[in-house]
Amino acid sequence: MQRPAPHIATSIMSRMSIFENTTRTQSLAEREADTMMSMSSSPPATPTGVQTDSEGLILPKKLINPCLENTDHRSLNRELKFNARIGKSVLNQKTELQRAYEKQKERHAAAELQHSPETELAGLKGELGRVIMERAQKHEAATQKQDAEEAEERQYVNPEYLNVRAKLRTANAPN
Repeated sequence: MQRPAPHIATSIMSRMSIFENTTRTQSLAEREADTMMSMSSSPPATPTGVQTDSEGLILPKKLINPCLENTDHRSLNRELKFNARIGKSVLNQKTELQRAYEKQKERHAAAELQHSPETELAGLKGELGRVIMERAQKHEAATQKQDAEEAEERQYVNPEYLNVRAKLRTANAPN
């Protein structure tokens, strides 16, 4: 196609260039369709970077290990190996003797807590502890007094009365 003369307006020139571009893309699409049709008769080509064996089968690739490629993991592994080589314990800083001593201390402390009778009031100190102790003593004295009164009342009950009452209950009980 021939280019128009330069004295034509720029708007007309831009419209003509759009038309030319669309006709070019149409011709490219037709060419690609032709190449696809010609390729369908031949076996498909293998993508680049894929290895095949003599029978045309794709060979498996070795997977990437992200831990080995990560610089943080590699530096940490290097540091652990170095500390192991010099004999420094990174993860467990205490010796076996120190750990055994701490376990024995814990057992001894637990045994002391179980054997002391004032463990409940050990945390309470000062006036609050004293007031609680006084109220507990008053409550114990009141319950002992009630128990003593009930025991006295039981003494004065006539046993003959109880026997007659029990016989009446059995006689009037619904069967």
